[in-house]
Amino acid sequence: MNYQQRIRDLREDADKTQTQIAEYLGTSQTMYARYERGANEMPIRVLIALCQYYQVSADYILGFTNTKRPLPGNQYHK
Repeated sequence: MNYQQRIRDLREDADKTQTQIAEYLGTSQTMYARYERGANEMPIRVLIALCQYYQVSADYILGFTNTKRPLPGNQYHK
């Protein structure tokens, strides 16, 4: 599975809109949609922010594992 599908699935599972996630990331809905479609490469800062937001590892988002592992010790709020 590619990261584009993973970030879309995570967003939908959290019942969030692209606009809500874009606001969290400090970007536009259009730019976030481009990450989900694969039209733009996702910057590392966005990957890190999404890991923190969804409390999953970068390995999960990038498709290296299918295990959603919470980040130990991180207290991030949705």
